[in-house]
Amino acid sequence: MKNFKKERAEARKKAKELVSKMTLMEKASQLKYDASPVERLGVPTYNYWNEALHGVARAGVATMFPQAIGMAAAFDEEEMKKVGDIIATEGRAKYNEYSKHGDRDIYKGLTFWSPNVNIFRDPRWGRGHETYGEDPYLTSRLGVKFVEGLQGEGPVMKAAACAKHFAVHSGPEAIRHEFDAKATMKDMWETYLPAFEALVTEADVESVMGAYNRTNGEPCCGHHYLMEEVLRGKWKFDGHFVSDCWAIKDFHENHKITKNARESAALALKRGCDVNCGNTYLHLLGAVEDGLITEEDITKSAERALTARYLLGLFDGSEYDKIPYEKVECKEHVEEALNVARKGCVLLKNDGVLPLDKSKIRTIGVVGPNADSRAALIGNYHGTSSRYITVLEGIQDEAGEDVRVLYSQGCHLYKDRVENLAWEQDRISEAVITAEHSDVVVICVGLDETLEGEEGDTGNSDASGDKKDLHLPKVQEELIEKVAAVGKPTIVILMAGSAIDLNYAQENCNGILLAWYPGARGGKAVADLLFGNVSPSGKLPVTFYKDLEGMPEFTDYTMKGRTYRYIEKEPLYPFGYGLTYGDVEVIDGKLMNQVTADSDIEVEVTVENKGNRATEEVMQLYIKDLESPLAVRNHSLCGFKRVFLEPGEKKTLSFTVANRAMTVVDEAGERHIDSRNFKIFAGISQPDDRSRALTGKKPAEINVTLG
Repeated sequence: MKNFKKERAEARKKAKELVSKMTLMEKASQLKYDASPVERLGVPTYNYWNEALHGVARAGVATMFPQAIGMAAAFDEEEMKKVGDIIATEGRAKYNEYSKHGDRDIYKGLTFWSPNVNIFRDPRWGRGHETYGEDPYLTSRLGVKFVEGLQGEGPVMKAAACAKHFAVHSGPEAIRHEFDAKATMKDMWETYLPAFEALVTEADVESVMGAYNRTNGEPCCGHHYLMEEVLRGKWKFDGHFVSDCWAIKDFHENHKITKNARESAALALKRGCDVNCGNTYLHLLGAVEDGLITEEDITKSAERALTARYLLGLFDGSEYDKIPYEKVECKEHVEEALNVARKGCVLLKNDGVLPLDKSKIRTIGVVGPNADSRAALIGNYHGTSSRYITVLEGIQDEAGEDVRVLYSQGCHLYKDRVENLAWEQDRISEAVITAEHSDVVVICVGLDETLEGEEGDTGNSDASGDKKDLHLPKVQEELIEKVAAVGKPTIVILMAGSAIDLNYAQENCNGILLAWYPGARGGKAVADLLFGNVSPSGKLPVTFYKDLEGMPEFTDYTMKGRTYRYIEKEPLYPFGYGLTYGDVEVIDGKLMNQVTADSDIEVEVTVENKGNRATEEVMQLYIKDLESPLAVRNHSLCGFKRVFLEPGEKKTLSFTVANRAMTVVDEAGERHIDSRNFKIFAGISQPDDRSRALTGKKPAEINVTLG
């Protein structure tokens, strides 16, 4: 893994020299996200705010990958690295041309505020689809690879990544500006901090962004424990820290822990927040006047901020300056986005209806508000595509001339009618008619970024982007019931970024495919899977709960009862679950080394595709501590690997399970090994009863005893 320690030290020297020539006002002007030019020193204006959650965002055309949660469902580390590299390439191509034209606007720099490695702890959180799911191990592995791809191999950093939102941050959106997330040290170090630790200590991420909320009483953008003791102290973070946007003004306006903007700016700077997304740092000079901070404090942060620009070669130039504009949304990049979308879709149910056989079908009915929706393709924090392929269009293209495709919107996404003057559910009879005249029906339901997303960015004003419950809008639930009642083979396509109540569809429909927000050409990926051009192979990076009964309050940050590691009742669809068109089984799993308290665990797993279709499958390893009272309630993911198998093919896979997987976290937040006996489960899913019932497969069990 590339560490930029040496390059950062060189860049810091240059930044130090440059900053030494600046006046106090000039130094302070470099700490705003829209840093001012210092023309006498040859420093152009620079805007630190850019987004790249699943493609270069908000600055025109770029390749649009599936939303982050959909990429996570691929369970593919190397794919994530490729995605990061493509985003960096396109970011460079755009930056090169924009800067030639003197365009240094917002969203046009090379400091990307991605990835979001918060833990999707509660299915109600509207921004959960920006994350890699509910598991700290999966989030860590995918996040590290994304950062590696984005930042490159050096010596110049290709683009700068940012780990956000540090830390203990996952809703509620409506009160995030005044909310205090209270977490035990055990939950912090067991769940909320590991992904940030991995990105800082393994991937050498260039920046970290603080969250809006308080954590255990302190605001996250001015947090002594998180920023000073943990980030800069324990983890030795040497990059720059940026606030979330206008989060520092919350110190005095909402959190009420400072009296005014000068005090807020001083507190954030003193704690190590180098760049302010917002305008509170306009009060830095006033804070110096009041004796709240010194010029040295400002100098230190200016050096860190400008180090990033030197590290990116923005003053001295680099090979990346030659990346041409033609790389933006080029054929290879679009194909890769399609590939990720195919890998990330999750087949939740299939009674044999899939894949569709065109030779046996004359008419396909496609209904539902997301069938022909571009908004349902894109998620949030997205760029612009030069072409979109909706699910309807994908099915039409794939069906060809010999199969008729009938279409009905069926209902509005959430309103009780499509036409304002019409009766309620004015499209539902058309949907029923469409089903009656079809051999097979595909119902496309779900959400989009107007219903789940960030506070202020969605039309879901009642919950500020969060969901009140797990249900689809009532009009969509009625649509599914009415269409399924026709009695034709019915497949549900769910386009959403979070766990949804699919109890009715599971009981009454023949197939269910979760497409997430699959990216600009996502409709083609869905059609490829429906018609069997490719086998589905995605796995759930989140638990789909049957309901919210027994779930702690949304504002309660305890992990008890949440996510697959702590769940106490049977889920609808478990984390790690997903079907394929193959029939892959683990036929052997064995331990390959003598394990000690200081060693890793070496495991070999043999798998076979006993089906008649080629498929990729995700092999998963879970570990259970058999002795320690400090262990998580259930078990934890500790390894995963994709494997392609032809019908009848066998392969043996080698896994190294890191020593850390055997550790537990105590109430003080300290991590250590507290047991001699463990069990590793190797399979195509978790080892829980629900996964076994849904897949009909039992994982191999490997006993591990420390020598």
